[in-house]
Amino acid sequence: MPPEYFFREGCHISEWANSELDPECSIARARVEPGQTTRWHFLRGTTERYVVLSGEGLVELESTGPQKVGPGDVVLIPPLVAQRITNTGLQDLVFLAICTPRFVSGCYEEMKES
Repeated sequence: MPPEYFFREGCHISEWANSELDPECSIARARVEPGQTTRWHFLRGTTERYVVLSGEGLVELESTGPQKVGPGDVVLIPPLVAQRITNTGLQDLVFLAICTPRFVSGCYEEMKES
């Protein structure tokens, strides 16, 4: 598995597939520690899917409101939709973040907390 790093959004990321050679898609493994919530953000021009591998959490999308998630759940996040996720369990919340087209730092937009 590629090395993990802490991303300013508030989670740990391991880039499994993200290359200019495959611009149509990227796959990252994300890990949110118990009790932690990522920052509100959205992606410009990129659709994101969360595929929950382990743990439990609460996904908040500005377009649909909060929803509980656990292993096997898939969350579709269209471009420009504000999002964040909270780990509501006692173990790490681990999910794949699959982006189409691939994630690039320029598409990430952090929102001011109110």
